[in-house]
Amino acid sequence: MPRFKRHLITSALPYANGPIHIGHLAGVYIPSDIYTRYLRLKGKDVIHVCGSDEHGVPITLKARQEGVSPQVIVDRYHELNKKAFEDFGISFDIYSRTTSKVHYETASEFFRTLYDKGVFIEKTTEQFYDEEAGQFLADRYITGTCPHCGYEKAYGDQCEQCGTSLSPTELINPRSTISGSKPVLRKTKHWYLPLDRYEPFLRKWILEDHKEWKTNVYGQCKSWLDQGLQPRAVSRDLDWGVPVPVEGAEGKVLYVWFDAPIGYISATRELTPDWEKYWKDPSTRLIHFIGKDNIVFHCIIFPTMLKTEGSYILPDNVPANEFLNLEGDKISTSRNWAVWLHEYLEDFPGQQDVLRYVLTANMPETKDNDFTWRDFQARNNNELVAILGNFVNRALVLTRKYFDGAVPPRGEISTYDREVLEQIPLIRRRTEHSLDHFRFREALKEAMALARLGNKYLADTEPWALVKNDKERVGTILNICLQITSNLTLLLEPFLPFSMQKLREMVHFEKTDWNLIGRDDLLPEGHQIGEVKHLFRKIEDEEIEKQIARLQATRTENEGNNTIKLPPQKEEEITYDDFAKLDIRTATIVAAEKVPKTKKLLKLTLDTGIDRRTVVSGIAEFFSPEEIVGKQIAVLVNLAPRKIRGIESQGMILMAEDPDGRLHFIVPEDGAVNGSPVK
Repeated sequence: MPRFKRHLITSALPYANGPIHIGHLAGVYIPSDIYTRYLRLKGKDVIHVCGSDEHGVPITLKARQEGVSPQVIVDRYHELNKKAFEDFGISFDIYSRTTSKVHYETASEFFRTLYDKGVFIEKTTEQFYDEEAGQFLADRYITGTCPHCGYEKAYGDQCEQCGTSLSPTELINPRSTISGSKPVLRKTKHWYLPLDRYEPFLRKWILEDHKEWKTNVYGQCKSWLDQGLQPRAVSRDLDWGVPVPVEGAEGKVLYVWFDAPIGYISATRELTPDWEKYWKDPSTRLIHFIGKDNIVFHCIIFPTMLKTEGSYILPDNVPANEFLNLEGDKISTSRNWAVWLHEYLEDFPGQQDVLRYVLTANMPETKDNDFTWRDFQARNNNELVAILGNFVNRALVLTRKYFDGAVPPRGEISTYDREVLEQIPLIRRRTEHSLDHFRFREALKEAMALARLGNKYLADTEPWALVKNDKERVGTILNICLQITSNLTLLLEPFLPFSMQKLREMVHFEKTDWNLIGRDDLLPEGHQIGEVKHLFRKIEDEEIEKQIARLQATRTENEGNNTIKLPPQKEEEITYDDFAKLDIRTATIVAAEKVPKTKKLLKLTLDTGIDRRTVVSGIAEFFSPEEIVGKQIAVLVNLAPRKIRGIESQGMILMAEDPDGRLHFIVPEDGAVNGSPVK
């Protein structure tokens, strides 16, 4: 009897405050989809659950920025992401959401069970309160100066300048992002999960029982445990989330880290009345696919919750991936530095598998990796088109040309033929081994070896050169090529589902059974193949240039676009000679207009006293063109010109920046003649 009767696959719930990008896909959703498809092909009992994480501060922040309710935000992105996943072929059995009635009931029941068992610690602490807004402030609603690096816009939980984790009380000059006022400390009661009490259990369960986990996962867990665990709050003062279901908890909701993983349970509960056998039967294998930023939640906190509840199984593996970068830079949703899934599907219709292939080949399994559009093009053209597509096309076209589309009989086979056929089950076993150990890059490489084998076999045997004198031999060669092709439809199905479905239709082979891989008689003699179509198309330089140009425009906007902002902390010292090289002068804005198709850029015409010049500046979010015409400013005039959105910009204007990000012009108090040096 196998160790596991069934499998439950979960994919990290994406926040419903923005679209899905390629970093999400490479980190979580492509590996989970490959593995789920692999298990289904093997005939396993498996379900794959996911859904939108619709609570938490990032959502309330976005709602406040847009002046709408959080429900409007989550409804928008839940539908956008659900459709994008469907269009991309991610095979969830259910894509639920944490604002559903079932989830509210499940999360409330889970909390209440732990509460009634006396698991939680009740503590009254002092937390920041905005007296003007009349509410307690979550960490991200507080900004201030980082005590470590001096960055003036650090959040209450982390400084994004130096990366240090913080608590709100550590900030210098804390401010509420809601009202801008200085918050005060006020007492509030919350419930805490005492992780420290379960440290012995976690040490044995992770460090002794799961040494097979990926090194990045095992290492991060060990680091957390070695530092010593502390009680962690499971509630917070917010008006958006699952209400804490006990008396005296008015105005408090479940902390999102406690609420969100219960979403896996509620999604399964919503999917099937037999949900308990997937969560409470020890013969079920639970596997969490996540990114590295979620390791502690899925390996330490959620297992502690499940353990203390008492009736749930624990995850058997948590194959977390590292991060994917984009063109050498960290993917950032706030800077719009990303390739968004829904936009990719619009720009490259019908080419889901190309992105699936490239992201799998570059998957950041043990370290951060990089996506570039040039590599995307090269892998498509040199591997998918030139190897896989080329082999399949030649095998099918030649069969139709020489044998009217019928699988020819296999005559006497040579030693080389036999060696080629013997490679198929070996390739299957190597691919299986890699998939079983969550090494998806390696698995794809092994699976593509079958396409390379077929391509080489065709090139070596040259049936087109033999057909006039030895058609029987050509029939044997093409019979073997067609067996390789039918095996490919199964072996590559987890990686390239759209293309393999297309290929199955071409060869009229509808079986989807992993256990058939390795057989050399999948297409019998006389079997009729269908119309031949190209599996992949070449991607042209112009298409790639368009994508690169889009990213470059984003980068230009993010750089401040010829606006100097005063630094938020003390920078590296410079000499007087360095400063003296800067020619800063007073000038007047005589004309201003928005740069088309940008949100941040204004084109300014300046009277510098020495000439009239154009400067492109990233201040459109703070000033309209009408209100700044006639304003006197300071400008760096000896900066080398550069083109921004096709406009030559000849200098930088100087701005001061508030802790909340608001910009102010630097102007002489009593006015000055244009062109006056600023010293």
